[in-house]
Amino acid sequence: MTDKQSNLELWPIGNCQVSGLIDDRAGLVWGCVPRVDGDPAFCALLNGDASDVGVWRFELVDQISATQHYVRNTPILVTRLESADGSAVEIFDFCPRYEGTGRMYRPVAFLRIVRPVAGTPRMTVTLKPMCDYGASVAETTNGTNHIRYLTRGQAMRLSTDAPVGYILEKRTYRVETDQHFFLGPDEPFSGNIRSEVRRMEANTKKYWQLWARGLATPLEWQDEVIRCAITLKLCQHEETGAIVAALTTSIPEAPHSERNWDYRYCWIRDSYYTVQALNRLGALDVLEKYLGYLRNIVDAEQGGQIQPLYSVMGVGQLDETTAGFLEGYRGMGPVRVGNAAYKQVQYDCYGQIVMPTAQAFFDKRLLRIADEGDFASLEEVGEVAWRMHDQPDAGLWEFRTRQEVHTYSAVMNWAACDRLANVAEFLGKDDRAKLWRERADTIRDTIDKKAWKENGEGGHYGASFESDYLDASLLQLLELRFIKPDDPKFVSTFKQVEKALRRGEHMLRYAAEDDFGAPETAFNICTFWLIEALALSGRTEEARTLFETMLGHRTQSGLLSEDMDFETGELWGNFPQTYSLVGVINCAGLLSKSWNTVR
Repeated sequence: MTDKQSNLELWPIGNCQVSGLIDDRAGLVWGCVPRVDGDPAFCALLNGDASDVGVWRFELVDQISATQHYVRNTPILVTRLESADGSAVEIFDFCPRYEGTGRMYRPVAFLRIVRPVAGTPRMTVTLKPMCDYGASVAETTNGTNHIRYLTRGQAMRLSTDAPVGYILEKRTYRVETDQHFFLGPDEPFSGNIRSEVRRMEANTKKYWQLWARGLATPLEWQDEVIRCAITLKLCQHEETGAIVAALTTSIPEAPHSERNWDYRYCWIRDSYYTVQALNRLGALDVLEKYLGYLRNIVDAEQGGQIQPLYSVMGVGQLDETTAGFLEGYRGMGPVRVGNAAYKQVQYDCYGQIVMPTAQAFFDKRLLRIADEGDFASLEEVGEVAWRMHDQPDAGLWEFRTRQEVHTYSAVMNWAACDRLANVAEFLGKDDRAKLWRERADTIRDTIDKKAWKENGEGGHYGASFESDYLDASLLQLLELRFIKPDDPKFVSTFKQVEKALRRGEHMLRYAAEDDFGAPETAFNICTFWLIEALALSGRTEEARTLFETMLGHRTQSGLLSEDMDFETGELWGNFPQTYSLVGVINCAGLLSKSWNTVR
């Protein structure tokens, strides 16, 4: 098959320690070690048109097709490659994950099994990891049955029963029996590789299918919801509980826009939406791990200002640089490492800490129930929310050159105080409940006074206190329980938001120019917010139609990136985007028929 330009037809694999993206021709084109924010040993996705470095690819002689699917309810990928003479192989890709010896086995390892299934396939293996964000190809040494790759993030060792010499010299050879590849830590592989890799495959399959079995899925769109849920779990770094916004960096939001950002970090906002969606499905393991991460963040800040994002290890300083050796997605650089948004002031994060943590006081299913000590720590967060509810910030869209008092941030601070009042009432702390309820009411009054804009169309909430422009986050006033869908103020706001920001089947974040000019693509989560608002406003059939349309834009892997061209439907932005997958889960739950209809 001839080379072709990169696209987002990518299939994630992972084990909550390491992750990789397989392209539509069985190439591992993105994978960082030793964790998601590490050095991308596999970086071909961001290397322009280069296809022979930063990649691990299997290719047949005269290959004419590649078809892919996941093993049901798992992130184990199966790719069938076929050649012109009818020969074929199937490639099984996964990262092992299962419980053993009292702990979760999730090594920094990529496993691949090649199985001949038709004819006499002749195959070439390209395996060339890189170092320092594409600066050089990793040096190699080898033994009889292994190859060592001296990558910077972590030295890796390929153990295999395939011919090592053929791999080193990139020679074509016949595949006559199953071949097993374990690319993992630089240490001797214990046991028979054939039997051990197959055991890992079986155990990993069992783990994920049992995990999926525990999900409380809606009746309709079950496959879509399960795939999104599995992928959201892959975005959690289990060691700390952090949840990254996406697995990639620098996929541009629009062609040649330079809106290229590194999303391999934990945004407090994005993570709130992720745990909220998975909680609705009953995936409490992700919530519990994330709450531990939040407790560490709050303790480290000691009642001070919380940053919008942190590394998966809780590091706050994420200086933004560029990787000069990588050309970028389709040559559209720059490739950024780090994210300067960590320096920004974004006050919505306080509500996004309080809301998921509040559940830990009420939910008896959790292994660790929150106590009065946790309430005291949470009140420190609430105090900052109270102080900052009417102060200017960069907002949830992270404007880099201006600050206003954003309505979404103020409503999130209202939610922090409102939920703290609920927790105080539950704990029998009447004086604290009264204090937090009064503060919530004061913030509500401030929002109604300063964010409401009168105009000739019935008035609307503005995106900020200082101006009357609209943004899609105003639709979240329903989700946050700030307002009801039949409230005249929301009805009027919704009407004007839809008029200003809807582009056919898509929704913009905002239409005004920002630091990089006017937006050129729609933000997928905003389209899902539109669908939710339509449903809650009684326009259910329209919501269902729009939801089905959005599902039709997913990749073959069943996933979405951050952005979409609202004219062509092409996906742009980092992938897979947790925000977008949350939208699928939430809308499916809202729109699905009840299980009672089939019982």
